[in-house]
Formats: sequence, C-alpha cells, structure tokens
Amino acid sequence: MKRLFFCIFLIPLLAVPARADTIKWVDFNVPYESLKYALDRDIVTAGQEKHTSMVDILALAACRTGGKCPLSAVKKAAQQLQGDQSPRELLGEEGQYFDYYSRAYDAILGGLVGSFAIFREGQWQGTYGLKAFSPVAAGYGYSHCDDFGVGRSFGFRRKHLGNDLMGGLGTPIVAVEGGVVEAMGWNRYGGWRIGIRSFDSRRYYYYAHLKKDTPFAPGLEEGDVVEAGQLIGFMGRTGYSDKENTNNIETVHLHFGLQLVFDESQKECNSEIWVNAYPLVRLLSDHRASYQKTAKGWERTYPFADLDVADYPQTAQ
Repeated sequence: MKRLFFCIFLIPLLAVPARADTIKWVDFNVPYESLKYALDRDIVTAGQEKHTSMVDILALAACRTGGKCPLSAVKKAAQQLQGDQSPRELLGEEGQYFDYYSRAYDAILGGLVGSFAIFREGQWQGTYGLKAFSPVAAGYGYSHCDDFGVGRSFGFRRKHLGNDLMGGLGTPIVAVEGGVVEAMGWNRYGGWRIGIRSFDSRRYYYYAHLKKDTPFAPGLEEGDVVEAGQLIGFMGRTGYSDKENTNNIETVHLHFGLQLVFDESQKECNSEIWVNAYPLVRLLSDHRASYQKTAKGWERTYPFADLDVADYPQTAQ
C-alpha cells in the first residue's frame, strides 16, 4: 500500500517537463543565527494577518548580500516584509534575483515548517511550527562541525558532500522529513545507507555509515513511505569497502547529506546539487524525536502526523 501511494504521488511529478530556467547550482551560506531568526518570525506571524515566511525573509536578505544573509540583513528583511510593499518593490533593481533565491531556499527549507499534530496526553494536539527533526533521536549525544567541502580520498579525490555527526554505536537515526525510501542497501563509500526523497521530490536526504549487521529499522524497505522523525536506522562506521557489511571507517558517525533536485536529470549525474547541511542540523538540534526500547521493539513516544500531507488523525497509530 505504501508503494502504491508513492507511485500515484510521484508519477505526475515526473511527467512535468523540465523548465527552461531549471536551477543548476545553489550555494547555501545562510548562518544558523539567521535561519533561527527567520524560522521564529515565520512561526510567530503564522496566526497574524501578515504571515511572513522564512523563505521570503531569507530570499530578500540574500538579494542584498549575495546570499550571505547576516543576521542584521535578515532582521531588516523581516521587519520590512511586515509592511505593505512586496519583496520586489523593496528591492528595486535587485528584485531580478528574488525569484532565484526564493526558489532555491524553498527547495532547501520547504519541508521544515508547517502544520502538524503530536499525540500527547491521550489526544492529538495540532499546531504550526518546525515539523522536521534532527537526524539523531532524543537522548543521544553527538558532535559535529562545518565539514562540508573538505577533502576525501577513498576511491578518488573528492569533496565531502555532507555533515558528519559523531556519536555512539547504535544511536537511533530518524528521518528528518517525511518522504519515500528511494535507496537502501550497500554503497562502497557510504556503507549501509538510506536515501529518502521528500514528498515534493525536491530534496534527497542521504544517511550513511549505518551500523554493521543491524543498520536499518526493522521492517523498513525500499519504496516505503516514512514520516518525519520515523526511526530508519542506527549509527555505525560501515563503508569504504567493496565488501558488504564491513567496518572500514575508524570513527562511529552518521554522514548526513542533502541533495536538491530541480529536474530529474540532476539526480544521478556529474552535476548534482549538494548543499551544506551543517546550519540545518544546528537548527534541528533541539527538535528531536523520542523513542523507547520496549519488549515489542522501538516505539515512538509521541506519534506524529504531518497535516500538510495527510488528514487530521483520529486515533494514535
């Protein structure tokens, strides 16, 4: 049933012809502080007459700063968007860049904020806010730094296209956003890995170096539909080997990568668009999915429902 839903959902998207102005590259240089401020303004203004989205705030600031988006520029953009002028009116000649930044940032951030419900105290509680989760489950420590683009040499010299989160062996790993399991299994570079495509098809999340012997959540299969915060696997150190199920990496960690796909021709090619996920991991660090290990296996403490993609649930799953 999950796979049938995926096919029905995805086929119309793949049938859309490529746009002549398909975005070819994105440099995502927005600092954490600016992301956090824009997110907070998005949430605070959601119930107001003038709702200001974080994408519009950041796109306006990016046009003025060449994509650097310092906090001062983001605060100014948020304040101005509360007025009566549109972003293009505020930008004047610089408005020619607004469409690019708006589309690029919406592709990156489009699944982070929205309407959702959590089952607590015997009932579903709906709200608007951050609905994506840290890839590391609640209660498990990790460390990371901005390592996007640093050199790698296994196989061939290349740049690191992700963010490494160092943690303990077996740490539960969850889906940052809901979507469909598009890839699952062994890769000589990533070891046991999972690739999940967002429901709007624009984001491909890559989780690699999962645990030897038990890398994946029980029952998870390629083609499954997963929800934000759903358990998908366990941290390990597999990879850098042509032999399956091999620990050939010294440090236990999760390689977390984010690829943007504006057109299907960009998915498996030499011009893939990978963006720096470090500021996003920081943004999500305080929003963790909670799990308990019981006699039945791993169980989510607070069932979750994304109200932007599904009807309001009637009972806890």
